[in-house]
Amino acid sequence: MDDNQDFRREIRAWLAATVTDDLRGAGGAGRENEAFDRRLAFTRRLAAAGWSTLAWPVEHGGQGASLERQVIFHEECAKAGAPSRVDHIGVTMVGPTLIQLGTTRQRERFLPGIAAATELWCQGYSEPGAGSDLAAVATRARLDGDQWVLTGQKVWTSLAHVADWCFVLARTAPPPEGASRHAGLSYLLVPMRQPGVTVRPIRQLTGDSEFNEVFFDSARTDRDLVVGEPGQGWRVAMATLGFERGAATVGQQVGFQRDLDDLVALARRTGAAADPGVRERLTRAWIDLTVLRAHTLRSLSAPPSAGTATVIKLLWSRWRQGLGELAMTVLGPAGVAVVPGDPDVDRWRRLFLFSRADTIYGGSNEIQRGILAERVLGLPRQDRR
Repeated sequence: MDDNQDFRREIRAWLAATVTDDLRGAGGAGRENEAFDRRLAFTRRLAAAGWSTLAWPVEHGGQGASLERQVIFHEECAKAGAPSRVDHIGVTMVGPTLIQLGTTRQRERFLPGIAAATELWCQGYSEPGAGSDLAAVATRARLDGDQWVLTGQKVWTSLAHVADWCFVLARTAPPPEGASRHAGLSYLLVPMRQPGVTVRPIRQLTGDSEFNEVFFDSARTDRDLVVGEPGQGWRVAMATLGFERGAATVGQQVGFQRDLDDLVALARRTGAAADPGVRERLTRAWIDLTVLRAHTLRSLSAPPSAGTATVIKLLWSRWRQGLGELAMTVLGPAGVAVVPGDPDVDRWRRLFLFSRADTIYGGSNEIQRGILAERVLGLPRQDRR
């Protein structure tokens, strides 16, 4: 226990010396383009100090830190207002996937660049006709000598405009008769900076464009840059999603608590706290966040299960969306008046607008409930005709 307290003091002191005022609180969901160059520089300092790959095994360049230390790290980053990192897709998703399922050559090629934040990644799953239903992806890849040739479109691809690489779920063979629709998909590692890749920003409700459409027009990648066996990409893709929701969610919830505390203070300043209905909603938000944190900590220390990540995603997405709605109530008419320049109002308006997407991205809540119903509760499969 004393060792963990020493560790907490160490990371707290490092953050105090490194997180400058111009970085504090920068970036995050809905603000991924904010102070990007400064956040990239911070991310690389984090990597150089060995903090980025805290959870990776020592033999792969990490520290092999315990779950408790990972939680401490993410808590302290959130408390210090550390900026949102720009390497999270690589460090929390691609790296662990390659460590568990990649080849020796793939690990040697990609892990150092991920760990140092010199190569950034994006995720190529969703498509216009296949959002949460990844078995319906239409992007195809065929072998041409020593390379895969990809044709298709991905959508809602966060950070594609700054990424060097994309992990892409593509169909490389039709599913065998009688087999699951997921058969025949492959998990490919594709370079983004090539003539066959076009990235087009998508303008969001907030006015920003942090996610994109990505078009593959005979884009190429080497034959050996398939993770797992060709046609078995679904298993790899699900492993990646399992890594996505780990100890970092605890830090996310510290940020949620800060948002709630700030909204309570705003309600007191505006007089909205005098409204019994507002007080009740603020209290409910505090209770629900406490429950979310308790469930997350319990889940992190328990064996993985089919419904664990799903429940956490359902809980936090609806909570954050509800906080945005409550913020508009607290602000009153100022929340809908288009008066730029007030950072307080802009902050809550942005939260309200972007949080509309929280129940859609990362697997829509409707799909997540279906997963719980069928795979955890054992209810009859929904008719999808």
